[in-house]
Amino acid sequence: MDQTSNTVRTVHITVTNGYDLKGFKGDTPVTFVRAEFNQAVLGDSSKITVSPEGTAKYNFTSNIDLSPDGGITLDDLAHKPLFLTVTEVLPKEKKQKDEKTLTLGQAVVDLLPLLEGEESFETTVPLHPVQGSPLETPLPGSKQCSLDVKVFVAEPLLTPAQVSASNLLKVTLEAAYSVPESFIPVGPQQNYMVGLQVPSVGEKDYTMIFRNGILKLGGEREPLPRPKKWPIANILAPGASNIPDAFIVGGPYEEEEGELNHPEDREFRNQAECTKKRIVWDLESRCFLHPTAVASLQKRIADCRLWPVEITRVPLIVMPKGKPGKLEKTEDENQLSFHGVAYINMVPLLYPGVKRIRGAFHVYPYLDGTVFEKQAPSIKSQSSDTPLESEAPLSHNLEGQQYIEAGTYIVLEIQLDKALVPKRMPEELARRVKEMIPPRPPLTRRTGGAQKAVSDYHTQIKSISRAILNEYHRMFGKQGTKLLSDIDNETMEEQKCQLNYELNCSGKYFAFKEQLKHAVVKIVREKYLKTTAFESQEELQTFISELYVFLVDQMHVALNQAIPDDVPSTTSTIQTSSNQLRLFAFEAEVNENFEMAAVYYEERLVREPQNLENWLDYGAFCLLTEDNIKAQECFRKALSLNESHIHSLLLCGVLAVLLENYEQAEIFFEDATCLEPTNVIAWTLLGLFYEIQNNDIRMEMAFHEAFKQLQARTLQTKLKSSATIENSEEGVKVEPSFGPWGVIQESSTAIKSDGLSGEIPHILITHHLRPGLKCLLILIFISYRIYSLHKYSLKTRIRPRSSHLLSPRPTMDLHSQPQGPNTALSSLDEFLEESPKAQSESQEPIITVQTQESSLAQKSSNVLLKELTSKKETSKCQDSSAFFPPTHQAIPQPPVTIFMETIRFLMKVNAVQFVHRVLAHELLCPQGGPSCEYYLVLAQTHLLKKDFAKTEEYLQQAAQMDYLNPNVWGVKGHLYFLSGNHAEAKECYERTISFVVDASEMHFIFLRLGHIYLEEKEYENAKRTYMQACKRSPSCLTWLGLGIACYRLEELTEAEDALSEANALNNCNAEVWAYLALVCLKVGRQLEAEQAYKYTIKLKLKDQALLEEIHSVQEMVGFGNPSF
Repeated sequence: MDQTSNTVRTVHITVTNGYDLKGFKGDTPVTFVRAEFNQAVLGDSSKITVSPEGTAKYNFTSNIDLSPDGGITLDDLAHKPLFLTVTEVLPKEKKQKDEKTLTLGQAVVDLLPLLEGEESFETTVPLHPVQGSPLETPLPGSKQCSLDVKVFVAEPLLTPAQVSASNLLKVTLEAAYSVPESFIPVGPQQNYMVGLQVPSVGEKDYTMIFRNGILKLGGEREPLPRPKKWPIANILAPGASNIPDAFIVGGPYEEEEGELNHPEDREFRNQAECTKKRIVWDLESRCFLHPTAVASLQKRIADCRLWPVEITRVPLIVMPKGKPGKLEKTEDENQLSFHGVAYINMVPLLYPGVKRIRGAFHVYPYLDGTVFEKQAPSIKSQSSDTPLESEAPLSHNLEGQQYIEAGTYIVLEIQLDKALVPKRMPEELARRVKEMIPPRPPLTRRTGGAQKAVSDYHTQIKSISRAILNEYHRMFGKQGTKLLSDIDNETMEEQKCQLNYELNCSGKYFAFKEQLKHAVVKIVREKYLKTTAFESQEELQTFISELYVFLVDQMHVALNQAIPDDVPSTTSTIQTSSNQLRLFAFEAEVNENFEMAAVYYEERLVREPQNLENWLDYGAFCLLTEDNIKAQECFRKALSLNESHIHSLLLCGVLAVLLENYEQAEIFFEDATCLEPTNVIAWTLLGLFYEIQNNDIRMEMAFHEAFKQLQARTLQTKLKSSATIENSEEGVKVEPSFGPWGVIQESSTAIKSDGLSGEIPHILITHHLRPGLKCLLILIFISYRIYSLHKYSLKTRIRPRSSHLLSPRPTMDLHSQPQGPNTALSSLDEFLEESPKAQSESQEPIITVQTQESSLAQKSSNVLLKELTSKKETSKCQDSSAFFPPTHQAIPQPPVTIFMETIRFLMKVNAVQFVHRVLAHELLCPQGGPSCEYYLVLAQTHLLKKDFAKTEEYLQQAAQMDYLNPNVWGVKGHLYFLSGNHAEAKECYERTISFVVDASEMHFIFLRLGHIYLEEKEYENAKRTYMQACKRSPSCLTWLGLGIACYRLEELTEAEDALSEANALNNCNAEVWAYLALVCLKVGRQLEAEQAYKYTIKLKLKDQALLEEIHSVQEMVGFGNPSF
């Protein structure tokens, strides 16, 4: 389009050799080469005789002079090739004056490398035969005819800076499908044309015209891939019209950028591209863009997003050519018909890193007014001097109306050599993130060696011994331990056989073996230094025998350490898990006890400082308390632990926006989209960031990508089968699930085992042992363990209950008398029957029966609870997903739009400042709009601000849209509860729990409903409600509520059990100690009552009415207060 220099420069083209040539009149014809460019002949070579081998040495050079003043320009080099035509000179016949010539073939040389800064290049181009040429049938064993060509210039046409700043625009017109039925291939010949304008440096635009479209009847799809063709007519050889190494490859409709890329368009496009008429061009036109033209193109796209591409039909008329008797077909441009226009959205070319758009675009009737309305106001004023009101109405283009009736669309591709807007490379983004995030501390070194291997073996033996002891108690009961003299050998053998049978049938024996396997392998490697395969079977058996003796000896050492002769009884304590602490912290959040919530979150960090989930939870809590600086520190700490964690990156970006660090925010969001390009939330947040920056084009790009990824994911979800995976070896169902921060986990009922690492595949000791030897170690261990149990019970007189220490940490047991074996179970016992069995205190549990997170009851070691559960035959696993705000069985809410999915993420992390901005987009989104969830989120945000009037208004609108949504009634109950209207809250909570599908916050619904029942003295209902809460997600508050209800019902035994559980989970709750004091006073245990009362006063009980009740009972029984 524009020249970069005012000087004339010359391009030299040299044809050196031709290969595998032959002629019409023999195998050694006389030939010459003619060079043509821009419809002008550059020169002919001398006549050369082809050798018998088909080789001709031409050494012919021609020149192209580049001149900015009306001559050949750089743009001509971009979109016009050099043609080399090989012609045979036939021998003269008698009385023949002029030589007769026949064209053999034509070669094409693409001069584009000169525009890429190259000074010279050499290439071998194929010589395409013309029709009827002898080159169409090559000699046997020979290759296709070709020419060696060298192109060079004295100096590069473009400097490196100009190459970097310039660009190359390629427009490929593939076809127009579903054209009007009035288009017929018979009758007067027509030229089907398409044109568009590209901005130039000056005021005049550069026009691209695609001519000579071929009208085809339907019947079959166009082949893929197929070559692109030069937009040049009158090419002699059919093969020379194809652009070298350029093909139309197509692609899925969903990945296109056009107007017909939706799932509902698939059927129509398949039908149109297979059976209906179409006009095929397959032409590629190029346009060289000078640096100033690149800027002009970028500005034009920003000003005028929709570019018109016109399509029309022009009749061909026959005109006489220069020579007499020859005719030429030309176009009658005064008879345009079927004038249509397609509007190409060019905005994606302004997206970072985008160089290509391809898609199908509807064809509409061409009307000047409509075309101008599609353009920006600045373009209108430059393009039209007449008012829009005077434009012709739609009825004046009846031919163009047929495009709409037929559903015509064109398939077009626009490609740039370099993106108009460069995109940051992933490496650069990762480097920038590392600069902002401090490096994480080095991991602790793992100690090894023989001593460590033996110590680990001892640990595993002790862990297995505790598990088998629990199994023995489950089968024969703790009450079954008698004096050694009372048990004969026959009974012991029978019990041992029953225990072995149960372990094998349940699969626990296999689990024990797998757990022990890794420790045994470590001993083999570290102590015996065996790291290679054995050379013979005898060597293997000798080693196994030696190893077996050592393992049995060390087993006895470990068991003697675990069961000394005289061990004082100790009090069992409960170690709360990280998930329990998260539940307790969330309870404190909801109750607005932020100080206590911070204590729980900080305790999680102290226990597991390398767990990024703990940092993310604490950061979300800091967002709730509007401590953005501390929240930023937490999120960046999480990111330092895992630089590829998407949620950490997104939250760092959110905090950067809140703190107005926009440059850092962009880096975080872009890095997230690079690391996980399919993440819908990442693209949506990036779009929201660009909206804040008033960058509308990039905002649209991000939202469009998010929508595309959501659409693709929805399609994949429909095609996928059930997520349940059958474990072929164990026969156990394993369901993949996601943790609260996107960490993939597995919920299973499989037996956990530590497999062997793959370092030494030949040494699998347990596999080499004979069946008898494999079982012997475990059998001896079981027999030894049962014997030791009886010996231990003889010496220490194990009681069914442990002793108690009235201190803040241990569990309290305040029964006046132990329960006998025949005592009827209370209703609380029946409830506890469904509770999980207490988890072993070992660091590596043998049986892991868990869901998304470890449940509370699995960690509980309360002795009273152990006794109650030991009476049952089996123990069931409890779902612990209620440790997180959304409990299990939550109401399914598949994401409908990209904005609603982002809203859920932001609400989960308490980023309420962002939520209202996203809600505005959800309201305007074509796929979104006002919905039940939309109003529900609005209500929740106003409820956090204590704006009860607005909350109630939005909840009413949500209920009108989905009256049966349990979340609506749950939030409505919270509204009435917080506003003090407990009667209405009670009604809403009762309605919520009556639904088949649970709400997302059932834990707090049960807590608050139980609290209302206690206030209204409906103690039976309160008891039932708190028992359901304890089954779902036990906490100090749930057990406390259950204990209060049982105490008010005068069920002191059950009240004591529940309060003991509450005390074990939180020994700093003054109300728990207060009710324990009341229970002790009622059952007449003075010492324990005084101790409980002491902690009640020490922890500063705030409920004065409860304190007065304690004083009243103390006065009534005459003890309990040491101060009088």
